[in-house]
Amino acid sequence: MPSLRSARDARRPMHRPAWDDRGYTLLEVLVVLGIVVLLASIAAPQVLRYMGQARSEAAKAQIGSITTALELYALDMGGFPGAQSGGLRALVAAPGGSKKWRGPYLKRADGLIDPWGQPYQYRFPGRNGQPEVFTLGRDNAPGGAAEDQDIAN
Repeated sequence: MPSLRSARDARRPMHRPAWDDRGYTLLEVLVVLGIVVLLASIAAPQVLRYMGQARSEAAKAQIGSITTALELYALDMGGFPGAQSGGLRALVAAPGGSKKWRGPYLKRADGLIDPWGQPYQYRFPGRNGQPEVFTLGRDNAPGGAAEDQDIAN
């Protein structure tokens, strides 16, 4: 008896196994989700810790740039900016009536904002009579440890 199957049908099996049409079970999906949650719970604290360290390092670098800009300002103006001349703002905008100002000494005003969104604090005279630029860290309060620590020049 001749076969009723064509050449095209000869490549396919006569019947498909039942598992071909079923997809994923709820148990398989839950196992995969559990693995993803486990990996995220292990990795997330490490990532957050590195982000905190990166912010602290960025603050140190920014304070170094501000200190350098203050020194350039002092060379041009004959002294460091005081509260009456605008403090750190004098690095990006000329104090009123100043003809010696050759700035801006910082390219952007957002360079005066710390990585936690607070303005850098400035005190002149600071310790040892030098200008002091500092941030109080994430908590914006004196003292602290890790990301909450104070950072100064």
